[in-house]
Amino acid sequence: MEYKRSMRLRLGRFSEIGRIYLLTSVTVDRTPLFSDWRAARLVSNEFRREQEAGTSFSIAWVIMPDHFHWLVELKKGRLSSLVQRVKSRSSITVNRHVDRAGQLWQRGYHDRALRREEDLKETARYVLANPIQSVRALWNV
Repeated sequence: MEYKRSMRLRLGRFSEIGRIYLLTSVTVDRTPLFSDWRAARLVSNEFRREQEAGTSFSIAWVIMPDHFHWLVELKKGRLSSLVQRVKSRSSITVNRHVDRAGQLWQRGYHDRALRREEDLKETARYVLANPIQSVRALWNV
């Protein structure tokens, strides 16, 4: 079922250079591997690597225990290739760090192309507030 859903997410997906996207990817079985800040840092290193390579410009990101949100402008190539590289390289380094093997990320990813300048500010606030909202939900605050 999850595979069919991830395939549907890909239908109609379009990469546009210069477009800003909100990307979300989730760990397999929502395993909270990034409760370890060092493991989370390995994922953020991959975001930086892509920016240094000139394929993207990172606007904001948050790495939660079992997923990430990445607000990014696509500078070169295809969005799917960008996400694939980040997920692949982070899988290798995180698995090595936590001494595990196997798939780290669920198949596919969610993306939303931003359409207006107001979307950018609102979406960046959402990304940055995500940890706060999670704590509030956890503590019923």
